[in-house]
Amino acid sequence: MQLPKFTELYKSLILTPSISSLEKELDFSNKPVIDLLAGWFTELGFSINITSVPDTNGKFNLVATYGQGDGGLLLAGHTDTVPFDDGLWTKDPFQLTEKNDKWYGLGTIDMKGFFAFVLEACKNIDLTKLDKPLRILATADEETTMAGARAIAAAQSFRPDYAVIGEPTGMVPVFMHKGHMSEAIRITGRSGHSSDPANGINAIEIMHQVTGQLLQLQRKLKEQYACDHFVIPQPTLNFGHVHGGDSPNRICGSCELHIDMRPIPDVSPDELFMLLNQALLPIQKQWPGAVDVYHLHEPIPAYACDADSTLIKLAEKLTGEAVIPVNYCTEAPFIQQLGCDTIVMGPGSINQAHQPDEYLDLSAIKPTQAIIQKLIEETCKN
Repeated sequence: MQLPKFTELYKSLILTPSISSLEKELDFSNKPVIDLLAGWFTELGFSINITSVPDTNGKFNLVATYGQGDGGLLLAGHTDTVPFDDGLWTKDPFQLTEKNDKWYGLGTIDMKGFFAFVLEACKNIDLTKLDKPLRILATADEETTMAGARAIAAAQSFRPDYAVIGEPTGMVPVFMHKGHMSEAIRITGRSGHSSDPANGINAIEIMHQVTGQLLQLQRKLKEQYACDHFVIPQPTLNFGHVHGGDSPNRICGSCELHIDMRPIPDVSPDELFMLLNQALLPIQKQWPGAVDVYHLHEPIPAYACDADSTLIKLAEKLTGEAVIPVNYCTEAPFIQQLGCDTIVMGPGSINQAHQPDEYLDLSAIKPTQAIIQKLIEETCKN
C-alpha cells in the first residue's frame, strides 16, 4: 500500500467520525481512526501498539514507534472531536470542503488534521537516518475525561526526551496553561409544606450560605495566589449552574451548585479542593450531613514547562515565535508525567476549535510541514 497524498490523508480523517461526549447517544468509538493511523504508520515502517482505554466506551490509544529504546521525540494528539451543532454548520462536518483558501471540517484543526501533518513529515524524511526513536501518540477522549492520556501516563511504558502536543496554537509554542476542575456542591435538606417554613430544612437557604462562603474563597484566591504569566493570574472560581426545588409551595429539599475552578502551576487541584472544603466547613458543622462536595470529573492539573528548556529554545528558533501561556487545557500535564520536556504547538487557531465551520487556513500548510519535519530531524538525530 502506498501512503495517500496529504489531501487524501486529511479527507479520510475528517470523513471518519470520532466524537466523544458524556452523552452516550453522541459518543463514538475512535477505533476507526486508530485503524487508519495504524495502517498508514505501518506503511512507513513504524511498529504499532494499540491498547484499549479502561472504563471507556470502546476507546483506544495508539503508539507508533520508529526506532528503539527511550529518548527522542513524541508527537502527540487526540483522535476525538467535540459534537457539532448541526443547524449552525454551513458545510458537511464530515467532508473536507475547500473554499476561500480554507479547509473546512470537524477536526481539521482540533485536532485530527495534525496527524496528516505528521505523516507527511515522516514521508519526506529518511527515517533510517534517525539516531533516536520517533513516537506518535494518538489518544482517546481528550474532549471529555482525558482518559487516553491518563492511561498513557499511568502505564509509563516509554520515556521520550521531548514531547510536542499538536493542539491548534498557530504553531506558536505554548509552555504553560491552567488546569480545570468541575465541582458539585449538593445540599440535602428536608421538604415540607411552605405554610410552615420551620417544619423542614430549606436547601436553598443553606445554599445561600454556601455561595457567601465561596465568594469569600474567590476573594482569597485573588489576594493570596498569582502566576503573573497569565492575564488572569489567580486560580479562578466560577458559579456555572444551580438548580433546586420543584414548586414554590414546598420547602426545597435539595439544591445543587456546579462550579468551575482553574488551578495554576503552583496550586494543585488537591490544594484547591482542600480550600473549597475548608470554606464550607462552618456550614457542614452547622448542618451535619447536609453538604456534599464531589468532582463532576477527575481534575486536570495545570501545566508548565521550563521556559529555558532545550525544547522551548528549539521551538522558538524553528517558528520565530516566543513561547506563550494559554488558558485552555490540554493533555500536557499527563504527557509530562512521562518525564519529558513538553510543549503544545500545532496548526490552526484555537479560535476555530469547537466552532461551527471549523477550518484550517491553507496558507499554514507548507510552513507547518517544514517546522514539523525540522523538529523531528533536530530531536532525533545526533
